[in-house]
Amino acid sequence: MILGVEKMKVKVNSNCIGCGACQSICEEVFEIGDDGFAHVKEEMQGDIPENLQDDVQDALESCPVSAIETQEDGE
Repeated sequence: MILGVEKMKVKVNSNCIGCGACQSICEEVFEIGDDGFAHVKEEMQGDIPENLQDDVQDALESCPVSAIETQEDGE
């Protein structure tokens, strides 16, 4: 878990190029849609479980176009 973070929400913005890096890092949260771009899975639209937050952060840091955004408690 990211230091001091209990709740995290994530979204993929319009910068996405559909490279699939996020899905390969955290397939529990991200998927490539029929449109060819990454999306947060419907069941993960709310708070990301603590056991997946590090993987989401890894996906965010690995995205070549900074298309992944997170919102954490306190922001």
